Amino acid sequence: MNISRTDILYEQKRVNEVVAYIEQYMNQLEAQITARGTDVTFIKKNFWEDVTVNLDNDEEAVETFSSIKQQAELLSERERSQMHDTYQLKKLERLKDSPYFGRINFVEKGESDVEQIYIGIASLTNEEGYDFYIYDWRAPIASMYYDFGPGEAFYETPLEKVTGEILLKKQMLIRQGTVRHVFETGMTIGDDVLQEVLGSQSSAQMKSIVSTIQQEQNQIIRNERSKILIVNGVAGSGKTSVAMQRVAYLLYRYREQISAEQIILFSPNALFNQYVAEVLPELGEDNMQQTTFQAYLHHRLGKRWKIEDPYDQLEYVLTKKDENDYLQRLESIDMKSSYTFMKEMDRFIDTLRSVGLPFHHVYFHGEVLFQSKWISEHFDKTDSSLSIPNRIEQLIETLLKHIDIFEKEERKQNWVLDEIEQLSDSVIQTVYERIERESDGYVDSVREESLLRALIVKRKLKPIRASIRQFSFIDFPLLYEQFLQSLNPKSFPHQLYFNEMIETTVSQLKKRKLYYEDMTPFLYLRSMIEGFEVNMAMRHVFVDEAQDYSPFQFAYLMKLFPKARFTILGDLHQSIYAHSYRMDSFQLFHETSFSEKVESYSLTKSYRSTRQIIDLASEIIDSGIIPFNRSGAKPMLIQVKNEEERRQRIVQEVNRLQREHEGKVAIICKSDEQTYLAYHQLSNDLNMTYVKKDTSEIQSSIQVIPAYLAKGMEYDCVIIYDASIHSYSEEKERNLLYTACTRAMHSLTLCYDDMLSPLLPKNKELYT
Repeated sequence: MNISRTDILYEQKRVNEVVAYIEQYMNQLEAQITARGTDVTFIKKNFWEDVTVNLDNDEEAVETFSSIKQQAELLSERERSQMHDTYQLKKLERLKDSPYFGRINFVEKGESDVEQIYIGIASLTNEEGYDFYIYDWRAPIASMYYDFGPGEAFYETPLEKVTGEILLKKQMLIRQGTVRHVFETGMTIGDDVLQEVLGSQSSAQMKSIVSTIQQEQNQIIRNERSKILIVNGVAGSGKTSVAMQRVAYLLYRYREQISAEQIILFSPNALFNQYVAEVLPELGEDNMQQTTFQAYLHHRLGKRWKIEDPYDQLEYVLTKKDENDYLQRLESIDMKSSYTFMKEMDRFIDTLRSVGLPFHHVYFHGEVLFQSKWISEHFDKTDSSLSIPNRIEQLIETLLKHIDIFEKEERKQNWVLDEIEQLSDSVIQTVYERIERESDGYVDSVREESLLRALIVKRKLKPIRASIRQFSFIDFPLLYEQFLQSLNPKSFPHQLYFNEMIETTVSQLKKRKLYYEDMTPFLYLRSMIEGFEVNMAMRHVFVDEAQDYSPFQFAYLMKLFPKARFTILGDLHQSIYAHSYRMDSFQLFHETSFSEKVESYSLTKSYRSTRQIIDLASEIIDSGIIPFNRSGAKPMLIQVKNEEERRQRIVQEVNRLQREHEGKVAIICKSDEQTYLAYHQLSNDLNMTYVKKDTSEIQSSIQVIPAYLAKGMEYDCVIIYDASIHSYSEEKERNLLYTACTRAMHSLTLCYDDMLSPLLPKNKELYT
């Protein structure tokens, strides 16, 4: 409900007072920052002049150390104060433009005083720190704004539950210190504010709009109970925004216990990392760690393997060339992605206690230093009741001790003398000077040669020692092969190409190649032998676009971060990877061992796209998606006769859309292969960016992009490059088409040639 002119004037008067206080506070801070900057410069410049250095005796040395420590602490305190003031100044700059967005009048039970609570992105108090001009949206008292309408309400502090009554709830839209709109509202955030804030153009970075948080989103953001929190949200429901706001809430709520470095986000790709990079700084927090699961796998496997990434795997599936190979590959992905595959691997690892491990020979100078059989015999001598990682540690100690013995014997060999002759003059001079110091100026040639021989052999054996510490003597490819050969086909129903799949994988291993579906199992096997490099410090792990992860990958992540709580965000209707054709990506969490730790939420309302776009998307997949009440043009169908007409019509459409919407336009293709063709077809007429799997930054407002890279992104206008039957015909491509269409905020155009995809609705009322 709109507010009267008198109320708007009242709110504007208060905004003016708050902004005036903010400006006064900013002036004070700027003066303090300048003064502290001068102090820091002065202390650094005169550091040693203010320190008394005397090392004549122990007492003087202690006093000198104390003097240096005192001066260093003074410098550190000044620098910390300067950083704090700078942080405060940035927060005030954000508040000055839009100090707050909501107000509730609350009276606590048993009290008569009515408290006016104004809510913004950060807290602001008077100079004494007692009276709040603004409450941070993450403060316990602010939760009532999101969870309750006028009437009975409560909020929970760390110490108690405070009950009372909300007498009034208002939303405001304030820009550049001016009150543009004020609304009285009930339970949910009103459509008028959402219309203006969410219906505007997409920005280069993701929006972090705490003023538009809905009740169900607020419950996710503030959830502190769950070990595993699953958010299954439809396209455009604000999953990623909720994730960022949840991070900001946790950093605020547990600011004494958790730092941004103890939170990590696994995002789908480098472009997405850039997309969300500014969200937390906008909310006044340091950025958490961000990576992709693929980057983590690459880091762990190292450079010796030629490995497929998830996009190469997806590209293979989308552009299938050979039907038999394709079906065999689908079975491979299906089997190796399952939790059953992990349990079978655990069973196999347990047998290794008695049957042993395969080892490589260890070579030195082309000769066998340790035979694999010899290593195996020494492994068998270790205590079989110990875990395999502990037994391997004992084996490494044995190998290193034998290298120490070998090193002493090898110094006598003739090849060492040949190596000495190749040493640089500077190395020989260093050895010479050491002998002079040890023998009071007398240089013993025998001693010199002995030292040089020791130096040469130690240098040569250094990489051998390092490789042993890195477990290179274990034949992991053969071990993985042995595991595959041990599998019982009956454990994996629906496998028609079981033996062929094993043979293909073994062939890849011999070439030091790994399919994407083999990477996580291979690393898991290796980690179970070497010992898991777990991260005990990480407190929260966020997984976005989680429908892309397999049950095996989820289980692996949980072993890596055993002390962390997980927030898993995805949309099962956007599952486009081959492992999801036969299994729910969240299947792992239905297992008994996980189910008690899991709490799930569903977000069904979409705030991204117009009602007309959502109506079309709902016909592609019945996802239960509820459109936000924002209207626009119907999706447009454009039929073309040939590729030249496609080029002309898309160029015309992009130019029209840019005139009318002045925002980002995405030409979305099915695969990278199709994206490459589209880019070369259109780039002479349009200034556009060809988005590839490793693209991390985009300059142009026009993008041509494969659908799987567009996931999680939003664009003002979307053109589906080819919505024909030959691009989208199979049932398993339905999710991909749905994903592509739901990237659009305001306008959706679908081009096709001969026949429209059967996955699209035939109801002509849905299109222009």
